[in-house]
Amino acid sequence: MSSLLETKIAARQHALREQGLLRQRKVLSVDHTLNTNASTSSPRFVFEGRAYVNFSSNDYLGLSRVPQLAEALHLGAQTYGVGSGASPLVTGYSDAHLALERELCALTGHEATLLFCSGFSANTALMKTLFDQQDIVVADKLVHASIIDGLQDSGAQLKRFLHNSLESAERLLARNQTSALITESVFSMDGDCAPIAELSALCRQHHTWLIVDDAHGFAVLDGYNNADAAKLIDVQVVTFGKALGCQGAAVLGSQALIDFLVSNAREYIYSTALSPANAALALAATQYSTAHPELQQKLLENIALFKQLCREANVPLLGSDTAIQPLIIGDALQTLQVAEELRAAGIWVGAIRPPTVPVGSARLRITLTAAHAAEDIAACVAQLAQVLSRIGVPLVTERQAADDHR
Repeated sequence: MSSLLETKIAARQHALREQGLLRQRKVLSVDHTLNTNASTSSPRFVFEGRAYVNFSSNDYLGLSRVPQLAEALHLGAQTYGVGSGASPLVTGYSDAHLALERELCALTGHEATLLFCSGFSANTALMKTLFDQQDIVVADKLVHASIIDGLQDSGAQLKRFLHNSLESAERLLARNQTSALITESVFSMDGDCAPIAELSALCRQHHTWLIVDDAHGFAVLDGYNNADAAKLIDVQVVTFGKALGCQGAAVLGSQALIDFLVSNAREYIYSTALSPANAALALAATQYSTAHPELQQKLLENIALFKQLCREANVPLLGSDTAIQPLIIGDALQTLQVAEELRAAGIWVGAIRPPTVPVGSARLRITLTAAHAAEDIAACVAQLAQVLSRIGVPLVTERQAADDHR
């Protein structure tokens, strides 16, 4: 006889499978047919004996495969060992962590930095530590799940403004005594950018902090990822697993904020610190991305090429100008079908379904990197157009998607 938990698990998994929402891990391996200098080839991996071109990675600058950064990780491990061994408040905080924090402060203009092992833990720790039941927080409708989870744990009152709507945000700020406004620099599922300068002006007018989850914009976007960032943003959360191609995250802000988090953030106090070797790697990746602006330029060229080819092939995108290029299909099962058809052609794209995105807005999330070759981008678009035409999927236009957000 099954226990109550076994029955619940089986029923839930069956329902998810029927709806096309079941999530399963896939074991990927290195494509050993690539050249020894893998950074000169489009990102690829092998799944069940077949090689695929990877159009689902957040490694926007291709840094995860740069030989110099592999050497930096090796040197970091030789110098510090492969782990930190303790919480940062015990013996887990080293000069490697301090050097990375100082570099991030110099790059953004913030006074102080606190390192975390992931962007999710950084966001949840910030939200649940900074806010409590006395706070009213306004946030963009599409902010990341880690922000929502942290705010729910904090007990703060959350009010959502319409996606990227200055008018909606201003109405909420005017009606409430708000502690902070939260948005993302680049929204992870739509690929569009928040109006940071305008939101900053609104927050200054209403004496409210602006908090920006900069996971998908850091080291990629121009404009405020420089020493002037702190003039616009009170708290900036950056991650190292996207454009920097490695691991970890950081909260940047005032010295008073960071001191407060050090004393109160449970995720920081009770977790083993990010390894010094990974901190050394993140420092090297930050410096490498700064020293090689041609990577950002190549990424922009690849984005422009992809969008141009999609226009020519009548493949409707959402209008994103970033590396994240969503194609909304709507139905979860049809989205999986299109993704599987593309995989049959050797092209791997992300099939994003609820609850990651709202019901009815399942999509392909195609991501471009500086490492993609033009011929692979062209092959991706050609196969995409062919599959969509053959299946006859009714696609959601940019205007329809914008209406859904409102």
